[in-house]
Formats: sequence, structure tokens, C-alpha cells
Amino acid sequence: MTEQQLPVWADPAVSPADLDAQGVSRRQLMRRAGLFGAAFALGGAAAPAVAAPNAAAPNAAAGRGLGGDDPRLAYLVGDHHVHSVYSHDAKYTFSQQARAAAKYGLDWMVFNEHSNFGHAHYGAAMEHREILKARAENPRQLIFQGLEWYIPAAEHCTVFAAPGPHEVDLLTQFELAYDGKLLNYTEGAAGAADTARNEAHAVKAIKWLAEQRRKGYVDDVLVLANHPLRLGIDSPHELRNWRDAAPEIMIGMEGAPGAQGAAIPGWGGATAIRGEYQNAPSAQSHSGYPAGAYVTYGGFDWATATVGGLWDSMLAEGSLFSITTNSDNHRTVFDTWKNGDWQAGQNFDNTGRLPDPVNTDTTQPGSDFWPGEFSRTHVGVTRYGYGAVMAGLRAGRVWLDQGHLLDGLDVRVQRDCDSGRGVTLGGRLRVRRGERLTLNVTVTTASRANPHGILPQLAHLDVIRGAVRGPVTDRDTWKAPDTKVVHSKDVSGRKGTYTLRIPLTAGDESFYVRLRGSDGNRNGTGYLGASVDPHGPVRHEPGNGDPWADTWFYSNPIFVDVVR
Repeated sequence: MTEQQLPVWADPAVSPADLDAQGVSRRQLMRRAGLFGAAFALGGAAAPAVAAPNAAAPNAAAGRGLGGDDPRLAYLVGDHHVHSVYSHDAKYTFSQQARAAAKYGLDWMVFNEHSNFGHAHYGAAMEHREILKARAENPRQLIFQGLEWYIPAAEHCTVFAAPGPHEVDLLTQFELAYDGKLLNYTEGAAGAADTARNEAHAVKAIKWLAEQRRKGYVDDVLVLANHPLRLGIDSPHELRNWRDAAPEIMIGMEGAPGAQGAAIPGWGGATAIRGEYQNAPSAQSHSGYPAGAYVTYGGFDWATATVGGLWDSMLAEGSLFSITTNSDNHRTVFDTWKNGDWQAGQNFDNTGRLPDPVNTDTTQPGSDFWPGEFSRTHVGVTRYGYGAVMAGLRAGRVWLDQGHLLDGLDVRVQRDCDSGRGVTLGGRLRVRRGERLTLNVTVTTASRANPHGILPQLAHLDVIRGAVRGPVTDRDTWKAPDTKVVHSKDVSGRKGTYTLRIPLTAGDESFYVRLRGSDGNRNGTGYLGASVDPHGPVRHEPGNGDPWADTWFYSNPIFVDVVR
């Protein structure tokens, strides 16, 4: 796997005077975590590699000891959904996107191009050559190659592999054999009516990826569902089937989509919704979704934003299913670049690449932000590198924010009788019934203005708790009736780094906790009522969704397994 150099903020050879405010803040967080310089590059003797989570049922590992002690982590910031001229509907060159990612502080990114015959036959290989060159010229930036898979019978997924001799071959083999668009298996295509066959083919595709990893054809490969409720054609049973086919490969979904600039007032039109969630439902949408499922809430997908909703119903089964966020960058709001013109006889099918864009003096249409400009996925690692990012994603050590709302977040659950660090995001803590626990939440507030010129301020933080009941009988259920907000903390005006210590008690059954918070500008009764979520994210009026005025953070869950 490709060797890396430490990013400037983690490199002790770089003077603090040469860092911007973001770099200084991240270096301070690393020092506080005890990971800096060579210790971070090598992993450190006291910092074991990030392991895959235990996906077993809550009480399946009765022989293990109680408690848990996860390593200290540094958080790398990334985006797994970025498009370039190698996607038929995008605009920017590879280098434009890579430079933007560096400008906005990303450590890792995935070029996630749309599948297409032109891409499979030409574009994927051409982009791979650009990626190899970029990795060699800038070893401080982690650049993955990926594919936006058109899932048979459903929407899209990010598929990406670890760097290695077969990374692009894996993606092109997968694209030609399993992509719903290329097979005419997607919505509106000739083969879309054979739902059972198409759903089975999607499951077969994920199992094929798992087999390539198992036999060592690639070092690693991951899959994440993109904008799951944008059209409502990703049914709950499909999400569960993908996860269960290979939970080490199909690890989660976008909690918040890209296209967050779609509804900037006066920009996107009178019907625009953040995330471009204004085109559903349709005849192909899952019939079990309610009318309110097809829009975003605080910019987050309904599946994630609804406390006690679809994401919680999957977590309540006791298995990790992660959330992420990203830019899905195709066309950035307010920029002045337009697509270049084709030469005679050329098109995407016979070139696999759009012409380079041309700068103009006129603002062009767009609904996206640059990678890292607005949406960020933070992944906990003990060292710097491609494998560490993928292992951290698989382990679920993930939190997300919009608008650079936070500089840092560390979350731990520990038994009150233990002296260790406890278990962090994505992890499992084993306890006895009735034990007293503490949820420790360390927040580092924003220390600088975000790219919009606003100094973000966290106003409130919510703790969401749900009972773990095991696999569901109805695989199309989207409710977790025992999940609700159990603690809310007003943190308005708090600055710097502080820790909230929230008491928990283990009852008769296993449970999980997850976190959420916002700038406090737009809150209201959650989708399932005030008794479940008294001040959650709310939908904005069509055409009036300023993303910078309604920002949130979410964390992955921590599971607490009660031993009976």
C-alpha cells in the first residue's frame, strides 16, 4: 500500500507559525490525544491498530471480560463522494478537486465517478494514471479511487478500494458485471421490472467484493449507500440485505447528502430542497415510506434525522451501520466555470472524459460545495494512511459536521468502576445489569471562521438512546419505538475544550447511545413527536434553505451489551 508523509498539521518538523488556525487546532487535539509525530506515523506501541467491530449479537461473546478500553484517536477529515470530468454529469478536472480538498483541510477523499460504458472502457484507467501521479507528487494527501455504483433495483453507492496493483481492475470488473445502469436494471430502464432478480444481483455484487478482499485481490474495499431517501427507492429490506450480505464491506450510508447549496434563497428556485431532495415520491418509491420521508431535515436525510426512524431501527438490531456526509461535488454554487466543448465526433461514450472546463465571467448553475467546504466526515485513527482510514470507517469511529461546526469531538462510555479510557464511537462496552456508567463527551469548539465567514457556535447537544432488541421480523420496518432523546444540554457560549459527563445506568437490556447537536438556529418537534425528540432538525420551506444558518453534527453510536 502507498507510503504516506504526515500532513503538515501532524508533522513536528512544520513550525506552528506556518500553520493556519485549523492546523493549529488539529495539532493541539493530536497532542491532547497523545498521538503526534512519529507516534502517529507508526501507530505507536501503545496504540493498537483500529480493528473491525464485533458484529455479533449483544450476548454472543459471553466469555469476554467486562468493560472495554479503546485507543486514543486522531480524527482525519474526508469526503467519499467527489466527481470530476471522469463523470458524465460533472465539470471539474481532477486537479481542481484535489486542490479544493487541500484548501479546505481534507486529509482523504474518494473520486467516486458515475458508472458508464465510457468510464469503464476508458475513463477509469485515465483517472487512475492521474491518481497515481498525484499520490507520488503529494504524499501528504490520501486519494482513493472509487465508483458510484448504480445499485440494481435501488439508487447509488460509493465503492472504493485500497491502493494497490488491482484497485482499478477491481472497480472496472465490478462496474461491467454488477452495475444496474449498464445492465438496464435501474429505475425507468427496460429490466427494472424484475425486482426480485435485480435485488438479488445487488446482494451478489456485495458478496463478490467481499470475496475479492478475502482472497487478497485487493487489500480492502468498502461500500456506502448514497442519498438513500432522495427518491425513496432504497427500501428498508434492501438496506438490511446489503448490510447482511457482507457487513465488513457494506458499512453504512450517507446521513447527510451532498448538494447542500441547492436551496440557498434566491438561487435554487422556488421548489428547491437541500440535497436536491425535491423529486420524489414516484411509482418506484417504497410504498412503506410516509410522505415526509422525501425531504431533508437540517440538511440530513430523513432516515438519519428521524429519532426512532430508519437508522435507529437498524441500530436497534444490535449491528453497527455507520453514517457519513460529503460534498457529492459536481457543480459548485456561485462559481464561473462551464463545461468545455466537445471536438467533432467525440462524446463521453467514446472518450470516458468530459472536455476541460472553461472559466467565464458569468455565474454558472450549481448546488454543491467544494470538498470539505461545508460537509465533513471525521474518522478516528491511530496512524496516518489509507489502511487506517478504511479501518476507522469499518470500525465506525466516525462523526460528521456541517459548516465546520466543531473543531473536535471525543466520545467515550465507561463503567464507573473502571479507570481506563472506555469505549468510543462504533465500539461495544460489556456491562452487568444495573451498573453505573458515564458518557464522557469532550467538545472542542470552532476556533476560526468557516469558509462562509461565520464563527460557528454549538448551542445544544442531545444524547439519543435506543434499546437493542435483535434482528427484526419485518425487514421493512423503519421505526425503533424505544429510541428517544434522553438528555439535552444547553452549551451556548461555551468556548475552547470542555467535557460533559453524563450518567447512564444499564438496565435489563442492551442499548446504544449516539449524539447530535446544532447551532440552535432552526429546531422544532422531531418527526415522531415531542416525546421522542422535542427539539430536533426540521424541514425548511422550499427554496429557503440557507445551509450556513442551520448546521448540525451527528456521531455514530456506542453499543452497551448487558450481560445477564
